Amino acid sequence: MNDMGQIGAQSAEEVSDALPHSIEAEQQLLGAILTNDRVFDRVASILKADHFYDPVHGRIFEIAASRFAKNALVSPVTLGAFLEDDPGLRELGGPAYLARLAGAAISTFAAADYAQLIHDMYMRRQLMNLGRDISERARRVEADSEPKDQIVQAEQALYAMGEQGQASKGFTSFLRAVTEAVNVANAAYQRDGGLAGISTGLDDLDKKLGGLHRSDLLILAGRPSMGKTSLATNIAFNVAKAYKKGILPDGTEGAVNGGVVGFYSLEMSSEQLAARVLSEASEVPSEQIRRGDMTEAEFRRFVEAAKTLESCPLYIDDTPALPISQLAARARRLKRTHGLDVLFVDYLQLVRPASAKDSRVNEVSEITQGLKAIAKELNIPVVALSQLSRQVENREDKRPQLSDLRESGSIEQDADAVMFVYREEYYKEREKPSDDNLEAMAKWQETMERCHGKAEVILGKQRHGPIGTVELSFEGRFTRFGNLIKPWQNGVDSF
Repeated sequence: MNDMGQIGAQSAEEVSDALPHSIEAEQQLLGAILTNDRVFDRVASILKADHFYDPVHGRIFEIAASRFAKNALVSPVTLGAFLEDDPGLRELGGPAYLARLAGAAISTFAAADYAQLIHDMYMRRQLMNLGRDISERARRVEADSEPKDQIVQAEQALYAMGEQGQASKGFTSFLRAVTEAVNVANAAYQRDGGLAGISTGLDDLDKKLGGLHRSDLLILAGRPSMGKTSLATNIAFNVAKAYKKGILPDGTEGAVNGGVVGFYSLEMSSEQLAARVLSEASEVPSEQIRRGDMTEAEFRRFVEAAKTLESCPLYIDDTPALPISQLAARARRLKRTHGLDVLFVDYLQLVRPASAKDSRVNEVSEITQGLKAIAKELNIPVVALSQLSRQVENREDKRPQLSDLRESGSIEQDADAVMFVYREEYYKEREKPSDDNLEAMAKWQETMERCHGKAEVILGKQRHGPIGTVELSFEGRFTRFGNLIKPWQNGVDSF
């Protein structure tokens, strides 16, 4: 080892010789930064100050970065003024050490490789530290620390390291936030003023929502038999069916259309959910599929639909009563192994909190906060279904509103958008008058014709746009929602 390596190694020995590091790589890269401004631009996206093994090297890099940010000169002389009283640098020879670093500089072209080596060594040290932490926590037997919770914590830490290369994201500069916002707007503009988010496959809903936006929590609520699960499966199928992989604007590989879908079905089994999707795709009533009562043509359509769906990236987890921590862990695992662009949870009230609370309102609050945290951590839209309270049934106008959400405070607060599914036809069917009341029967038939095969999605809250109502078609036989044909389109009546 040369003199530079020996000097650096002496300062590092106090930490640990067993940890992976390369003092010479750090020295030579810092030397290049001190002698060539362009080197910093090449490595700034790879390295941070805490990636350096030697703390003195980290401080040198940090001061150099702040000088570059101000377009100020970076050299052994200018940095020496800032580090003159640094005790660590004094041990290495004071400002003269900076001059020796400059003398050991590598070429500009090798800078990125050296930076990657330093970053990789840092990641190895982080993995070793995480392993020790896991071992220490497992060794301690505590009443409030279950092994399954420790597994979730370890997986979360590993995922964070894999995605960001560090435990937490920290603050983001406004410039970076603005740049990301411009990129989203540009992507929408490139689609001829289309969607900033992922398309639901329902045109009018897309226009109102702008698609499903990343990091958003969307609540889809409704009374029983309104079709909230059907609408969720329809959207999930549309997203998975449209999935196309390609190169994203930032140069990474991902979904350029549609997306990989994760679906937590806490109420229905995966087979029941698959039957619903197959019913929609094959246009065979779901009850016929269950009974096996199909014509040859219907069975042929059913088989063809099943073959098409084999390649759809739609993943279903039907484990009942999942705790929110396990739900998050499984979502991270799915994203790491297969990718994940949209997550559905059917339904919110069946998710368990991490621990029992003193009230159901507090439990639901923990769940909604957990779902929002998943959306932000994985940078995906999360669509969670929710039940409505019975007070809807006591009103003459049964269109739901925000106050009808069960345990509504936390749901309304944490959600970026709240949508209600409402089918007037369902209620009107149950108001059929007696056959001998001809006037009432005629009025009822007129109402039924008007609302037959129609549904409404009411946007009660939306952080990124206006609230309002979207009309959709609904085919009960196939449990399928679709785009509603308007009277002025193609000269036909609305369905």
